[in-house]
Amino acid sequence: MDESPSLKDHYFDVCFQMQRKNNPYIMHVLEEADIENQKSTCGITLKIAGNNRLVAVQRVTDDDFEVLACVLKNNSLIKGLDVRYNRLTDAGAEHVAKLLQETPALDYLNLMFNDIGTNGAELIAKALHENQTLKYLRMTGNKIDNKGGMHFAEMLQINSTLEKLDLGDCDLGTQSLIALATVLIQNQAIKGINLNRPILYSQEEETTVHVSHMLKENSNLLELHMCKHGMKNFGMERLCDALYLNRSLRYLDLSCNQITRDGMKFLGELLKRNRTLEVIDLSSNRIEDDGAIYLSEALAFKNRNLKALAVVGNQISGKGLGALSKAMKTNHTLSNIYIWGNALDEATCLAFSDLIETGRLKLEHTDVEPYVVDGHVYLSELSHGIKKHYYWTPSFGEIDGPASNAGFAMTPTARHL
Repeated sequence: MDESPSLKDHYFDVCFQMQRKNNPYIMHVLEEADIENQKSTCGITLKIAGNNRLVAVQRVTDDDFEVLACVLKNNSLIKGLDVRYNRLTDAGAEHVAKLLQETPALDYLNLMFNDIGTNGAELIAKALHENQTLKYLRMTGNKIDNKGGMHFAEMLQINSTLEKLDLGDCDLGTQSLIALATVLIQNQAIKGINLNRPILYSQEEETTVHVSHMLKENSNLLELHMCKHGMKNFGMERLCDALYLNRSLRYLDLSCNQITRDGMKFLGELLKRNRTLEVIDLSSNRIEDDGAIYLSEALAFKNRNLKALAVVGNQISGKGLGALSKAMKTNHTLSNIYIWGNALDEATCLAFSDLIETGRLKLEHTDVEPYVVDGHVYLSELSHGIKKHYYWTPSFGEIDGPASNAGFAMTPTARHL
């Protein structure tokens, strides 16, 4: 019995049949995939990222993807496809939809920062009505707008396979956010959802109220991202009220909002009773010293389940950072803390240097490293964090390692985080 042709040869043949020019970047990736296929028994991911700086990149167009979709049709070896930062438009989304209908094993699809709009979102969402393999879809940065978000909300009423959906930076509106929150009350499959940076015009935080209502009812969601929602202390209070009843959420991302020290009162009280939250990202808010103290009081004496806390860029000085460092001496569950971007005075530098030198805080679990100049201790920044590699991945070294992506490592909700 003859062996099936290699991916590279198949691609070359399809290009010839369709009278299309070969994309040398795709050829290179498929050639590497053929080598990996000979070694792997659990399937592989094709990484055709348009921002790869290590090889010569010719970004994937709609026509290129049409050929690729024909090559991957009925292929059971390809489990993941990463085509981030390319030139796919709504016309390319039609080929994406066809691929989702015809590929039997694809469980990860990354379309991050292409040029897919509302019509393309509709095509992809409708293809997912019947798809029973895809577990993680990343639409990040495609301007699908409010109507596109509505199509995905409709899809979640039908699809029972998708586990993680990233709609961050997609220009979602109030209507689609409310629709997504409403659908998630009933959806039993979604474990992680990213709703970062919607386009909101109201200051009344209606979307946060609806998400809070969803959290009271949903018992499956593990990971929730609400970065850049314009959330204030009112929204923080609503979320905390909901999380008293929630028994599933483990990762809460509230970075880049407008939460102040008063919002930390509600979170501090929640942490005294909550037994599920493991990762909280409060980066780029304004909790200041008082907010840090509210958190440290809960962590020092009541909470024993939180594992990672990020307070990067929160206008905290030595008083608040010192309280957090003291809390870590009595709380041995909190393993990861990120503090860069605050006022790191000498007392803070000494406190965190002591935590690191005694072994209480590992370097891979924080974003600072002590060093000494003229007898004085200072802290330098490390490239570690809860989700350092959300928008980009490094050219060298570990890409999805726990040091740079601690939140995803602690709360894995789908393959390929």
